[in-house]
Formats: sequence, structure tokens, C-alpha cells
Amino acid sequence: MNPAYVAFEGERRIAAGELRDVVSAVKQRLDQRKDATILVFDGRTSALVDVDLRGSIDDALARLPKADAPVADEAPAAAAPRGPGRPRLGVVAREVTLLPRHWDWLAQQKGGASVTIRKLIDDARRNSGDKDRTRLAQDAAYRFMTIMAGNRPHYEEAIRALFAHDRRRFATLIADWPADIRDHAVKLAYSDHDD
Repeated sequence: MNPAYVAFEGERRIAAGELRDVVSAVKQRLDQRKDATILVFDGRTSALVDVDLRGSIDDALARLPKADAPVADEAPAAAAPRGPGRPRLGVVAREVTLLPRHWDWLAQQKGGASVTIRKLIDDARRNSGDKDRTRLAQDAAYRFMTIMAGNRPHYEEAIRALFAHDRRRFATLIADWPADIRDHAVKLAYSDHDD
């Protein structure tokens, strides 16, 4: 399983874990070496995480979002007493655009359009779970590799091997990359696979 957050200084992975731990390690490194260039990644998606490191470690940690803090709009609604009717199930109303034939078909289904759409989505999620996990892993590896190894030898061929599901070729192409970058790319791409 990939850590929640990962920090790299150049080619070296310097921290991994929860955001507070990673930010503490990054801040300590920056206090030691003011010229250090450090990138913090979301461990699941490889999206870059922007962290405000001004001031002390405590200042930087205080500015991090609280993981279990309620969303501002939800707090008053949760405290309001419930009246008669259906319980709140976290349903969010949004617009769906369909062709008339789709609306006609949905109108004929037992339970109505909303129930039918929820069932179709649940079935699709069950049936495409492995494909979705593979696609998300490839996307995370691609994003990380583009940022950290976009100028490395065999980068483009490695990306093609990644999306072609050619694990052996992928490993061969990135074998000479710096160990931390190579190992993290492999972990991102194949952590959910047994082979």
C-alpha cells in the first residue's frame, strides 16, 4: 500500500507517511538546507501538494487542514432537529443530461430514475473495479514519472510499457534510474497487483 504522502529532494525520497509527518521532515530539511528543492506528492494520485512552510514547524503544521474537521456548510445542518420524512442519506442532487429515449427507459423501471441509475452505477463499479484500480495506478505512476523522470533515459518508452501493461519491459527501461524514483514509480504502478 502506498503511503498517504511522499516527499522527494531531488532524486532522494526523504519522507513518507501522513501529511503532518512529511511536512515535519520537509520543514526540518529546509531549515538545515535553505537551497533544498523538495516536492511533496499525494501518495495515491501523485498530485503535487502545496504546503506553506513559512515560520516554525509548529506554524507550518498549524496551517495544515484538519483531517476530521467538519465542512463549514455541514455543521449547522447536522445540528438541526429532524422532522418527519425520509432520513438524510447523503444524497446530492445534481443535473443529469440524457436523451429522451433514456428518460423513457428510466421511467419504465421499477423504483424510478434515481434508483435505477444508482443500481447501474453500483453494478458498473463492481464489474470494473480492477480496471479502475489499474487505470488509477497507471495515471499516478505517469504523473509522478513525468515530474520526476521526464528527462531520464527511456522515459517515453517506459510510459508506453506502463500503459501497455508490459511490466517486465517497464522494469528494464527504468532499471538505471535513481533507486528512489525507480522504486516509487514501480510501487505506484503495481502496488495493487500480485504478479
